[in-house]
Amino acid sequence: MKLASVQHGRDGQLVIVNKALTHMVSAHDIAPTLQYALDNWESVKGHLQTRFDDLESGKLEGQAFDQAKCASPLPRAYQWADGSAYVNHVELVRKARGAEMPESFWTDPLMYQGGSDSFLGPREDIVMPQDEGFGIDFEAEVAVITGDVPMGVSAQDALNYVRLVMIVNDVSLRGLIPNELGKGFGFFQSKPSSAFSPIAVTPEELGDAWQDGKLHLPLVSHLNGVKFGEPHAGIDMTFHFGQLIAHAARTRPLETGTIIGSGTVSNKLDGGPGKPVSDGGVGYSCIAEIRMIETIQTGAAATPFMKFGDSVSIEMFDADNQSIFGQIAQTVVKQG
Repeated sequence: MKLASVQHGRDGQLVIVNKALTHMVSAHDIAPTLQYALDNWESVKGHLQTRFDDLESGKLEGQAFDQAKCASPLPRAYQWADGSAYVNHVELVRKARGAEMPESFWTDPLMYQGGSDSFLGPREDIVMPQDEGFGIDFEAEVAVITGDVPMGVSAQDALNYVRLVMIVNDVSLRGLIPNELGKGFGFFQSKPSSAFSPIAVTPEELGDAWQDGKLHLPLVSHLNGVKFGEPHAGIDMTFHFGQLIAHAARTRPLETGTIIGSGTVSNKLDGGPGKPVSDGGVGYSCIAEIRMIETIQTGAAATPFMKFGDSVSIEMFDADNQSIFGQIAQTVVKQG
């Protein structure tokens, strides 16, 4: 089934959306918010599924669904932990600055704890202070929402706690990252509010595209209306979501509603860096990656980071070219 949160108060109001993303029905009498549904998943999932089936079959007519009126499925969450499962991306970052990548990066996931108190809506502007020198970048990723995860869970068992799947724009301020990481305490100012897709989808709804803790479909990004990337999310993913969840739960339990991100989706090409879409490659899921490749190949980055007025869209399509999660579509604007 497909769930969304229309804008309403701090936590949105839960609705059920049909596969075509054209109609919705309220779920308020079953679960007023998505967090409530997750907290009571075993008792409400069947009722939500039945209503989804009735909407899909036409038994319920529903009302028109407008993605622009959606908040993120969880407008705020108890936890947002983002991994870096596509180690190709990490390798390029380090290579661009002449640093060797430790072998442990291939066996032990990277992960940071992001801010989860105020996610952006999928069509909400990316508002930045009056400074374009922050190095404003988008990052197209896949994310999952978990149920209660016990401490010390195995990677295989961790997959049983995946409740919903989404896509995300993990906004990054590249100009602030080096100084923050140099302090040895991790990201904070360099990671402003992220935006999640209008729709959150149960793994069962994804069919064969969801296998072994990976989403086996391309993730498509456009920058200022031009296709920027379509890397395949199921390829070159060194750590599947079960491994990422188990990593996060190694020394603590995870509460229902925890969001775990994949990190920037990134593909190799013939064992080396990828190519832009315009050159026959699958492109990239962030500006930083093409800048890294430019630096490696020519000694200097040429592609600029985002400026005020620039726009980004992120979407994923099924085999019938139907949007699965709806579209994240955002514009960078100057703070008033």
